[in-house]
Amino acid sequence: MSLKYQFQFIQAMRNHFNSKGFLDVLTPPVTENPGMETHIHPFELYSINSGKRTNKFLHTSPEFFMKELLAKEEFDNIFTINYCFRDEPKSPIHRPQFLMCEWYRKNEQYGVIKDDVIDLVTDLSKKSRELGLPVKESFNKSDFQKTTVSELFQSILKIQILDFLETKELKKLIEKDFKNVPLPISDCSWDDYFFLLFLNEIEPVIAKEKAIFIDEYPAPLAALSTLKPSDARVCQRFELYIRGVEIANCFNELTNFKTQKDRFSFQAKEKKEIYNYSLPNPKRFLKVIENGYPSSSGIALGIERLFASLIETDSIFFD
Repeated sequence: MSLKYQFQFIQAMRNHFNSKGFLDVLTPPVTENPGMETHIHPFELYSINSGKRTNKFLHTSPEFFMKELLAKEEFDNIFTINYCFRDEPKSPIHRPQFLMCEWYRKNEQYGVIKDDVIDLVTDLSKKSRELGLPVKESFNKSDFQKTTVSELFQSILKIQILDFLETKELKKLIEKDFKNVPLPISDCSWDDYFFLLFLNEIEPVIAKEKAIFIDEYPAPLAALSTLKPSDARVCQRFELYIRGVEIANCFNELTNFKTQKDRFSFQAKEKKEIYNYSLPNPKRFLKVIENGYPSSSGIALGIERLFASLIETDSIFFD
């Protein structure tokens, strides 16, 4: 696979967003706080000159800086194509250094982003064929299914997952009814049990689907998203899966300062308990939220995963 094809694919992505009126922005990869997610691990920087740790990190996502831009009056709809860095084992669908596309819409609810994703994937499918890339699978708007986490669990496992939002209850459910799901010896957090069940029982089924949006994740997985006003058991967050591979993750963005601060504190506590390390307090980002962050929605999309879903390839960018 020619690297030229891969760069043409990225250029087609930039052209798509420019044609939709989005501003192409850049964010610095070096930051004092790389992101607070419990199970996402950053690379810390080390100074060769001083021989000391710098207390700075490579970002795991450009999210904090993107939101800082969006909070400024002169920015509306923005996107970036950026390398991100996560200290996680390499796999067929993950590299420690990978390309991410993130885009945000100011004063828009997250449902609009689904339309953005459909437009992007169908446009890239068409443009890739026009460029002469070896297209593996073409996409039309009718190829995208929509469901919720609750509906998936009900249809596949015959359970209402929202009835098991307590950690002990979810663990008991798995032990009793899903004995083939491997459980660790030590106790886990709720989201660990959820994803063990999801990865072992749900993903093999949705791998048969061409493209599917999975919406309304349970509230414990809210991260930086809002809770649904009519049902606080779920958050306003969706993910796109293509042939069983997660491609993108979208939030209706949380704007409440106290709620965000409390969630960060909880994640910091979990990270310390599970992995025995701490990250600096995200003071700069919290200041952005405290000063009045606008209603918005945003999404992170793995470019290499999307490329591999659309194009016949045996290599992905630089390894």
